[in-house]
Amino acid sequence: MLFESFTARKLQLGNRTVMAPMTRSRAVQSNTPNALMAEHYGQRATAGLIITEGASPSPNGLGYARIPGLFNADQVWGWKLVTDAVHAKGGKIVLQLMHTGRVTHAANLPTGAEVVGPMSVACPGEMYTDAQGMQPHSRPRAMTEKDIATAVEEYAESARLAIEAGFDGVELHAANGYLIEQFLNPNVNQRDDAYGDGIHGRNRFALEVARATASAIGAGRVGIRLSPYGVFNGTGAFPEVDAQYLALVSELSKLELLYVHLLDHSAMGAPPVPAALKALLRQTFQGPFILAGGFDRASAESALAANQADLIAFGRPFLANPDLLERMRANAALNAPDMATFYTPGAKGYTDYPALAA
Repeated sequence: MLFESFTARKLQLGNRTVMAPMTRSRAVQSNTPNALMAEHYGQRATAGLIITEGASPSPNGLGYARIPGLFNADQVWGWKLVTDAVHAKGGKIVLQLMHTGRVTHAANLPTGAEVVGPMSVACPGEMYTDAQGMQPHSRPRAMTEKDIATAVEEYAESARLAIEAGFDGVELHAANGYLIEQFLNPNVNQRDDAYGDGIHGRNRFALEVARATASAIGAGRVGIRLSPYGVFNGTGAFPEVDAQYLALVSELSKLELLYVHLLDHSAMGAPPVPAALKALLRQTFQGPFILAGGFDRASAESALAANQADLIAFGRPFLANPDLLERMRANAALNAPDMATFYTPGAKGYTDYPALAA
């Protein structure tokens, strides 16, 4: 089943593999995509669907060094290099919109941007900066309702720019402890207003962003990534987690979004998302469902055969194997990823992984 074609809403995919979004920090000039990034994604265009690394819809969301944005004309032009490279090889590609919120240090932000989040509480841990090395995360300013409305519109405008840049759609990054999940998670969001009071209050920002981007470009072009039970960036499980995510996905299903992309980080040491919750979320969302988290060919085939998902996302296997589809078809050995080059500038560990024929 993994190599069969699939129709996700109106999007025709050549197979059921998804290249998962992976931050690679190669946007070295003003957070703008470039020819090296276009080469990287073009090499991997045999994936059924590529989801790009996270790109910020706002200057405030550029939390990591050298990550791309999509909020100005130069970035549209840079991303057009990427979409042209993928489409020239018959691939499909969506842009992941990732506002990092409090997960940043001010040294990574451009002039005039600021660190914001649901609360004025710094994220635990440290952030790498090119200028100052590792630094504690900066303390954010708590967002007002006006700030929230501005952020929602930034997502919608960035989605419009993504279509202008040639993308087949966008994915809202509501996982891994970034801004949307900062509102979803009560370990981070302890507001007592309409954006933090109980399940529906915490879900409100995510749903406003989903509705605004769906209105901007069409719901069938908007997917969303979720990570219940994730612990990244100071999140973590909470008593109402199952009920909250079921309520969220029920509302997302009514919008008829492109897909829900569920991330289980247990392969990297986080608590697993319970199988029962995965099944309920799959049942609740009446549309394409993607599973991600530690899959290989055998486990992906098994999940598809059991109807646990429609599509399976692969992260590091695609990172190190531009021809992952060919290798899996042939049951060939995979290149091992070079962790030392995950976030370094340049082609090494990015576009120089050998193909099977080599």
